[in-house]
Order: sequence, then structure tokens, then C-alpha cells
Amino acid sequence: MSLVVVDVAGLVTVQDRGRIGWAHLGVPRAGALDSEAAALANRLVGNTPDDAVLEVTLGRLSFRLGSGRWLAVTGARSVVLLDGLPQAFATAVYAAPGALVEIERPDEGARAYLAVAGGIAVEPVLGSRSTDTLAGLGPAAVTSGAVLPLGTATATPRSYDTPRVRSGGMVRLWPGPRVDWFVDDALGRLCQHPYVVSSDSNRIGVRLNGAALERSRTGELPSEGMVLGAIQVPPDGQPVVLLHDHPVTGGYPVAAVVDQQDLGVLAQARPGDPIRFARAR
Repeated sequence: MSLVVVDVAGLVTVQDRGRIGWAHLGVPRAGALDSEAAALANRLVGNTPDDAVLEVTLGRLSFRLGSGRWLAVTGARSVVLLDGLPQAFATAVYAAPGALVEIERPDEGARAYLAVAGGIAVEPVLGSRSTDTLAGLGPAAVTSGAVLPLGTATATPRSYDTPRVRSGGMVRLWPGPRVDWFVDDALGRLCQHPYVVSSDSNRIGVRLNGAALERSRTGELPSEGMVLGAIQVPPDGQPVVLLHDHPVTGGYPVAAVVDQQDLGVLAQARPGDPIRFARAR
């Protein structure tokens, strides 16, 4: 039982819920950046929350299945074709053996998620099947001609499920542990000015361009632990939001931390998209 990749454009990786609990050994978590979209795709096809999906970043993917399976595509809204015929988005669709499935590049949003009944059953590493682009753990990025094993489908698909509705590019913030390293009210400054997603963004972090945060302390900060969503500020003052493949330690001061429920907004942000911050309450 396998999925045979016909063509790939952009970054396509295998992702599940990530390698939780290994940070003390220097291992990042990895996992699907838009965890809610990945979970929705799994629910639609009857998978468990731990089953692996494919994360398609600003690209296209086409493939054939060796056996008939239910599949679903969620996240960045993409055109899904089955043997050339358009299919419903964020809905379970049955693909017969050998049928050509195509996921087109999305018009908005950055990452689409493909779940296939049974899950992508590559060999787990440290308890996860996720591709880690920083540490190089897990399976390699998916390329044309790749053959990916599938697990056994054990449950029936859902006819309907409701994705979470997000409020545009608004992201809530909590004060960071080094907010006192910046002049004035760093959190207020982040919330006051709009930022734009840089083209240098990736699974490690989202780089933002906008109002620079000026430090009140200029000394070196010893390397310390980093958490998912931490907003580090390098010497140029432009904030960087750490995502799932982030290093577990860092030496730039953390001015704020993104509320965990809003990480999906950053996961779906494309280069040039605006981001607005607000204080979490």
C-alpha cells in the first residue's frame, strides 16, 4: 500500500504532531506548522491525531495511490483534481487505485495538508515521522518519483467537519522573558505597528519587516532555551517568530511570545502578507 509521487513543486514534507519531549537533548519538535489544519485533514479521512500527513508549502503535488483510499486536503485553499475533475476542498474524497490526484498551488495561504486514510507510514525517528528541516531528522523532503508507504485504514471518513475560522492576520502576544532589554514598551510597539512577512521565512521561523525594536541593553545574552512562538530580536531590530523547526536555544533576546492558538496564522502567512499583533488577555 503506497502513494507514488508523480510531480512536486515547492517544499513537500511528511509531518505529524512532532517530536515532543526531546528539547533537553537539543532536538527540535518539528511537526505540522498549521496543526489545526493537519488535524482536520486526519479527522476527515478517519485517521488518528498521530497519523502523518503531507505538508505542501507554496507549491504543487501530484500522485497516484496503489490502492483505493479516502483523502482530504485542508489548510491553504487549493484546487484538488481527481483524474482532471475538480473535487471539494476540506472534504473526504475517494480516490480509486491508480487515479491521478493533483493539488494545485494555492491562491492564498502558504501550506496545504494532505491526509490519506491510514496515514503516511514512513519509519518514525524518535517517536515521530516528521521531517525536521533544521536538524535533518526524519524522512527527506518529498521529491518526484518518491514512493511513500501507507498505513492500514481502520476507520470510516467523516462526511463533514468544521475548520476553525481565523481573524485575518491578527496574532496575540504575551510578554517575553527579555522584554526589559528593549526601550519604551516593546510589546506595545509590536502591537502598534504593522509588519510584513519576509521572503526569508521558512519552517524555522517567520522573519518580519517593520518597525525596529531598539534595545536598552547592548550586551551579549548567554544562549538560553527557546519556546515555540518566541519572538527573537536580532541586532537589526526586526523580529523573528520561531516556528516548529526552531533551535532549542538562542542568543537573541525574546521580546514576546505568540499565543499558541494563533501560530496557524503565521503558518499560513506568505511573503508580503501583513501581520498585526495584539496583546493577549
